[in-house]
Amino acid sequence: MSSANAGKPRLKTSAMIASIASEGQRTVSAPFGHALVELASRRADIVGMTADLGKYTDLHIFAQAFPERFFQMGMAEQLLMGAAGGMAKEGFVPFATTYAVFASRRAYDFIHQVIAEENLNVKIACALPGLTTGYGPSHTATEDIAIFRGVPNLTIVDPCDALDIQQAVPAIAAHQGPVYMRLLRGRVPLVLDEYDYTFELGKAKLLRDGRDVLVISSGILTMRALEVADALQADSIDVAVLHCPTIKPLDQETIIREASRGGRLVVVAENHSAIGGLGEAVAGTLLRAGVAPSFRQIALPDAFLDAGALPTLHDRYGISADAIAESLKSWL
Repeated sequence: MSSANAGKPRLKTSAMIASIASEGQRTVSAPFGHALVELASRRADIVGMTADLGKYTDLHIFAQAFPERFFQMGMAEQLLMGAAGGMAKEGFVPFATTYAVFASRRAYDFIHQVIAEENLNVKIACALPGLTTGYGPSHTATEDIAIFRGVPNLTIVDPCDALDIQQAVPAIAAHQGPVYMRLLRGRVPLVLDEYDYTFELGKAKLLRDGRDVLVISSGILTMRALEVADALQADSIDVAVLHCPTIKPLDQETIIREASRGGRLVVVAENHSAIGGLGEAVAGTLLRAGVAPSFRQIALPDAFLDAGALPTLHDRYGISADAIAESLKSWL
């Protein structure tokens, strides 16, 4: 370090765990960790497990509160999932945390064979879903939903904000069977409390109605869709937002009902590859039901994405609020 910088705090890169919150946006610190602690205070069968990523999945909050129920498995994601399956067989409800890339790509076979095939009560909560890190293809989980959608018995949840996570934790614990939940960690935005929202496993929720566009979204793209809906009012464009926090099983009834209302462009928005995620799930649902609205998709490209700062990457790949607004206006 140069003498000019001596004594100054060293700046750390924000690429790995950069906040997805906009400047001035309300946030909640570590909603997953605190929700799990609250749940575990009422249920002695809840245990926390991680593969050397307790701090980076907010499971360290649980570890501090319940050290006797916390299991650090080291950098061994396959072992983590195998051990979680063993815990479930002994009557515990393990919450196993790691990064989404490591669960979907490195530990897939163990999740498939050890957990899902036996329908074990394991809850897999994984940080850095989609494009929520700037570290590039090694850490960017753009295909995790596509990988897991084909696994029988496995429920898939993609929460939008802190409230979604707080309410999803006890809901997925109450569900009998394995769950994969995409996890937002650190200081997580809080938006859904303004929409009289309650998380229900397997249910989509219409957060706001609109006559011109129906955006069907999950995860952080629901937050962006709500921002876009507010912004486009100035252009007299009326946007409805249907939030689908559960990707599997999909709330087909609600999706078909809303997409059947005539005269609206239907747009599916997701923080995931355009291949194999919510967009294709919705498209297949509508096609099989004989519903054929004008349809567009906002998603990440079928490519290995660049590394860099998240705002730049979100603009580049079309999932920032500004980019989504421009796409909607160009399609109308």
